[in-house]
Amino acid sequence: MTTSGADTSLHALALAGLPGIGPVALRRLLAVHPSVQEAFAARVSDDAAAAAALTRAERVRARCAERGIAVLAQGDAQYPVRLLDLEDAPTVVYALGAPQLTERPAVALVGARRATGYGRVVVRNFARRLADAGVCVVSGLAMGIDAEAHAATLEGAGATIAVQGTGVDVPYPRSNTALHARIARDGLVLSELAPGRPAHPGAFPRRNRLIAALADVVLVVEAGVRSGALITAQLGDALGRFVAAVPGPIDSESSVGANQLLRDGAHVVASFDDLSALLALTPRGRVSLPRSSEPLGARSTDASVDFPDDSPEGRVLAVLGCGPQATDDLVHACAISPRAIGIALSNLSMVGAVAFDASGLVRRLGGTLSGAPGRSPVEPPDRLRGASTVATQVAPGAAAPVGTLSITVSARASATEPSS
Repeated sequence: MTTSGADTSLHALALAGLPGIGPVALRRLLAVHPSVQEAFAARVSDDAAAAAALTRAERVRARCAERGIAVLAQGDAQYPVRLLDLEDAPTVVYALGAPQLTERPAVALVGARRATGYGRVVVRNFARRLADAGVCVVSGLAMGIDAEAHAATLEGAGATIAVQGTGVDVPYPRSNTALHARIARDGLVLSELAPGRPAHPGAFPRRNRLIAALADVVLVVEAGVRSGALITAQLGDALGRFVAAVPGPIDSESSVGANQLLRDGAHVVASFDDLSALLALTPRGRVSLPRSSEPLGARSTDASVDFPDDSPEGRVLAVLGCGPQATDDLVHACAISPRAIGIALSNLSMVGAVAFDASGLVRRLGGTLSGAPGRSPVEPPDRLRGASTVATQVAPGAAAPVGTLSITVSARASATEPSS
């Protein structure tokens, strides 16, 4: 049976539908046969069986075309070449959006579903700056850090790839349906699962290997001890990608996993400079990235913006006038919701009014306050006074002592968090 090169995706789909043919078996076949078509012919010698398999594959491809879904097969020009670094590279991947985005320098921004205000502010800041630099942001469309990374990238008119553990046409979780639609329109949604496939056990760890493979740098922004982001980091390390983590508060369960990575040798990313320096060391990442010495979360904009004293931003500034604070303590001291604190910190960081130091504390920039008019200065909680003292010993943008992280993390090794 002779076929043209244009039939690569058809034969790949037919191979993928055969019993006993998974990604590893296909790789072995392709090691012997130079094309997917020849591998198919070698595997299916009976003409009737071959015709039936190709007919089934044609139906799948036609249904995908009706929904605007591209079928990218090994051997196709648009198949993401980085996926071939995987021993079990998918035979085919399904795409909604712009497949050419996989050719760009890319950073995987991954982390916890139950992200804190600190994590959300940091990932949004990094995503926006990567968007400004023309770097693609890869993540998994999960709640928390993943969703923030995608949304902030799109807000900055940047490129983002969402790799799903469901079919590309099945938004997961459902709460991210609108975000999924935006990424499909302005970015790229990828999956190795056939369209219509729902989530199932084991799909998300396998999804994570694709995220790691597509990236030049895997950055864990925030992760608990059982976070799926740690799987992505481990897979990235096995693939030879740069693996890095943002240091977080050592008493926060949401940072235990990220701090463990740092203890075990991951690169410390305590500023955007750290991230751009890592990316510049990769073959695809030798691009002109903007550099600055700003600490985490800082952004150079109009610092003259004023916030009313009774606004969430005004309350946060008043509390920070007494010294650096953890985000959880800001929630208590300001008497407003965690979501409101997160939004306030994002707004303040965008105008250069606050920044996160390497220990994870929020620090006011441009002087201190003795208290807002009509309001007494707010004393930091007792447990924070010691943390503030330690934080002042770490230069802005520098990494917190890894030895301290190691000791504290090991004492909290039983902490748990749902996979992300």
